[in-house]
Amino acid sequence: MTPDLDTKDRCFRALLIQGNLIIACCGIALMAMCIFFISDRAGLYVLVYATGNDSIWRGAWIGLFTGFALFCTSIFGMHAIVVSKRNILLAYILLMVIIYAFEVASAITAATHKDWFVPELFLKQMLQNYNKPLPDNLPSTQDQIYVINGITEAWNRFMTESKCCGVYGPEDWVKYESHFRQQNTDADYPWPRQCCQQDAMGAISHLEACKIGVSPFLHAQGCYDYIAGPLIRHSFGVSWFGFAILCWTFFVILGVIFHYTQLDI
Repeated sequence: MTPDLDTKDRCFRALLIQGNLIIACCGIALMAMCIFFISDRAGLYVLVYATGNDSIWRGAWIGLFTGFALFCTSIFGMHAIVVSKRNILLAYILLMVIIYAFEVASAITAATHKDWFVPELFLKQMLQNYNKPLPDNLPSTQDQIYVINGITEAWNRFMTESKCCGVYGPEDWVKYESHFRQQNTDADYPWPRQCCQQDAMGAISHLEACKIGVSPFLHAQGCYDYIAGPLIRHSFGVSWFGFAILCWTFFVILGVIFHYTQLDI
């Protein structure tokens, strides 16, 4: 190899090493993003689980795995490029292609599933499960109990902390049939107490005004934005950051394949 070609080869390998270093950093960032989403600090998982389609969580778990795999494999790739042995480079290329496929699945799952979170989905779920009497035939109904208790607690927390009521507004509790309405008359509680304004001690400020819907003693805003907003933002981040990693990784893999073809057998 001539000195000029040797210099070009060293520069090309340095670029490939830098490319893998960026992939390693992106892998750590992807892991952190997916861990933050999976930790479910907003308590949204039970609402998604009750829909029967929690693919967005599965996508986040796949993203967590691929982030870790990208970090480890890119470190191995830097070593493979420094050594520049065909068998080691081939192992790196195969591993990267497999991880690439998993990350494609994660990004597509997160990107497509965000359109699932429409207001009617959460409205139906709320009306059917909020304050629903628990079934008696245990233990076959543990899943139902988890859903009923989880949805009731989640909605109580959302309506209290976000100062909202229902999906579209308080009229959801009056306009549609629900287990809550079956257990409470309009004269008693037309909507849950969590829809009422509370003081610093957690007591209802003016119960009678809340019952008849006087503002600001009744929270008139719906909770949909507080529920779907974080889910859509997280799925957007996981999907598009994943796609950005895929674009960068694609060119790095092509560069390594080209470097592999230039080596002597």
